[in-house]
Amino acid sequence: MSSYERLSELLDPRTTVLLTVECQQGVVGPEGALPELARQARSSGALGRVARLVAAAHRGGVQVIHAIAERRPDGRGANRNARLFRAAERLPVQQLSGTAAVAVAPPIEVTEEDLVVRRLHGLSPLAGTEVDALLRNLGCRTLIVTGVSANVAIPNTVFDAVNRGYTVVVPADAIAGVPPEYTPAMIRNTLALVATVATTDEVLAHLAPRRGAPRA
Repeated sequence: MSSYERLSELLDPRTTVLLTVECQQGVVGPEGALPELARQARSSGALGRVARLVAAAHRGGVQVIHAIAERRPDGRGANRNARLFRAAERLPVQQLSGTAAVAVAPPIEVTEEDLVVRRLHGLSPLAGTEVDALLRNLGCRTLIVTGVSANVAIPNTVFDAVNRGYTVVVPADAIAGVPPEYTPAMIRNTLALVATVATTDEVLAHLAPRRGAPRA
């Protein structure tokens, strides 16, 4: 079976959900907490491609979920058991609940039908959050994973989704990490072993609504 035929089989709009991971102002916006990651997400075109995928999902009746990482001003419930978390506490831009930093970043558009799931802990949108229950209630079989970062949150998301029985599709040009050369290496040597890797254009070709097929 060709990769195109495989995608056609997997991306049934009735059973597909598009997930954006940490595509928030405080991470990928111009004033983000991690300037190198934000620049890479924007200059590589990855953020723009996520926006294209979200727009196509809206047109095609594919459910969109936006996964946001945030923290309370007092830090209650936040992890402190890894170097990454401790470093984040010292960054000049904080992902504080209710602030602009945790709003979905342009050019991604959020509609009333989208679900926005916010977490105060951990490295993955699926671990200990409501995302898994939402996916099951939506009848999801295939999860399209986009966003940042290829270093941490994206592989965590892919592994957690696969471990929970979902088939994962990763549009390789709609994720970003640092340094730039790390992302293709991660995709080739890790994500390709557990997910179907495609391009944004390939995924877009399959997100159009199918006649006579109401969403499950």
